[in-house]
Amino acid sequence: MVFSSTVFLFLFLPGLLIFYYGLTFHKRSLKNLVLLLFSLMFYAWGEPIFVFIMLASVFVNYFLALFIKGAYKKFFMMLAIILDVGILTVYKYASFLSEIIFDLTGVSLMSEKIPLPIGISFFTFQMMSYIFDIYYEKSKARKNPLDVALYISLFPQLIAGPIVRYGDVEREIDYRVENVSEFSDGVERFIYGLAKKVLIANFLAQISDNVFGYIQNPSVLLAWLGALAYTGQIYFDFSGYSDMAIGLGLMFGFHFKENFNYPYMAVNVRDFWHRWHISLSTWFRDYVYIPMGGSRVSALKHIFNIFTVWLLTGIWHGANWTFILWGLIYFAFLIFEKAFPKIKSHIYTMLVVIFAWVFFKSESVGAGAKYISSMLGLAGNSFYDYAFFDYVKNTWVVLIFALIGIFPVVPKLKSILTKYKCLWLEKAVLILLTLISIAEVVGSSYNPFIYFNF
Repeated sequence: MVFSSTVFLFLFLPGLLIFYYGLTFHKRSLKNLVLLLFSLMFYAWGEPIFVFIMLASVFVNYFLALFIKGAYKKFFMMLAIILDVGILTVYKYASFLSEIIFDLTGVSLMSEKIPLPIGISFFTFQMMSYIFDIYYEKSKARKNPLDVALYISLFPQLIAGPIVRYGDVEREIDYRVENVSEFSDGVERFIYGLAKKVLIANFLAQISDNVFGYIQNPSVLLAWLGALAYTGQIYFDFSGYSDMAIGLGLMFGFHFKENFNYPYMAVNVRDFWHRWHISLSTWFRDYVYIPMGGSRVSALKHIFNIFTVWLLTGIWHGANWTFILWGLIYFAFLIFEKAFPKIKSHIYTMLVVIFAWVFFKSESVGAGAKYISSMLGLAGNSFYDYAFFDYVKNTWVVLIFALIGIFPVVPKLKSILTKYKCLWLEKAVLILLTLISIAEVVGSSYNPFIYFNF
């Protein structure tokens, strides 16, 4: 089930609100139970079998966490992490590893690919966050397994993030306070996220999918349009989903941290990763980079630490050499920026990001390299063609809104409206966005979510 679907908007969410606010009164344990049951229904809607695997993993982690104390705390922490990484490896990487072994030895270990549970990377990292926070004594193990199950399966962030740290919501599981003001803010945030997704990301996706997948040798301008469309698509798709998740969290009293901070305004690659998918980059920083020694080591060890983080970041995104290359591209440029710290350029940063997204989008490294050669005019292609002008003519309105949306225009406009006491205008815009977005959800069957694959 996705947020931008008729089932979620007209059945799941209204039903949950009725049970949560109308039938459970003020008893926290009942509210938590309702959230847990609906969250499991939310996941089971698309993954009826894998919900049991997720629950089994939850209860194993719950049990092992109880023993992370005293002389054997490190043993049980390592056991839990090994099991979590093992499950992730089996479902996400076994087929990829089998292909590598076949290429090297000719021995086939698997006859078919293992189906991938939606959002397994997200909820596995949250489980590991729970284990790490207990090991480092930042939090205490939960006595009630249903509390752990709620933290892991909480539907707003279950299948596409943001990655919510246990310590960030530990107290809110028991003591959160719902109120009308934050509920209203949550609804507003959800509407903006929904509009990002269905009114911008989905339209950009059609451009990028067509250019990348169906046009064999695009002109230079068309290749750039496809790459820019994907650059916009992945931002509005993922940040829109994060907006909806944060908004839904507020509607039920949870405060999730921001996951994006206008990343395409970054002045270097390091700045970009302080703004993009913040919950993932800080997870690797706190649970991998710093425990390995961070920057407080020799120069060679420091480089190795950065290499490890970005190799794992690439692998986290998918079982394909394209994702590994994508992660190592950022490793290379981060090392470059450490050698030349004064380099700050928005154009340079965006070129790195756009070319890296090409490999991220492509089916293979070879396909990505071929696409980039088309962007650079090295594939015997023309500089422009009629297809480019047709795309621009038919989508120029969406392209303009996408360009505006990568800058903090909405917060600035909201600040101006607040200053001049014209917030009624924002409410009118929100109503209009809601109606248009719902009309698009009802009328369109094209509704891809990139990060569901991770």
